[in-house]
Amino acid sequence: SPLSQPWPIIGGHTLSAFAGVVCARWLEPPLLAGGLAVGLAIGLMQLGRCIHPPGGATALTAVIGGSTIHQWGFTYILFPVLASVILLVVLATVINAPFPWRRYPSFLSRANTPLKVVSPDMDALRHRQIVAALREIDSFVDISEEDLIRLVNHLSSQERREVSGPKDHP
Repeated sequence: SPLSQPWPIIGGHTLSAFAGVVCARWLEPPLLAGGLAVGLAIGLMQLGRCIHPPGGATALTAVIGGSTIHQWGFTYILFPVLASVILLVVLATVINAPFPWRRYPSFLSRANTPLKVVSPDMDALRHRQIVAALREIDSFVDISEEDLIRLVNHLSSQERREVSGPKDHP
């Protein structure tokens, strides 16, 4: 999922922790601080291009996490948040590395092959069709646009093979 790649995880939690600490330190009551922390976290993640939905909980934890977390202040951003998410990403990378069919992180994937572009016009048409179809069914698919296009290309080539039938080999 694009939302759980290394940058969204690390950046999302770190920016969210920052938003939470700022709101916890300078805003009262906690209900207002918590709501603003989550909203600010979402805005920062959007600006940083690192949307990671659990980041909202990281921001909220900085506000409602109790006196120990409040005493940490901005240290909360470095430890436990940043240290934990870096450890999480490293472990996920190591655990998934021996399995070529797993794609984490996606930029290290052996399965990453360039997109075959039939023609620039066809590629643009297919992109517009995919976007229109997703809008029409009012849906979100949590895969990258490139992977979605790869999937459509694969299904199209598979359909063409089924229509043309098996080839006789001499």
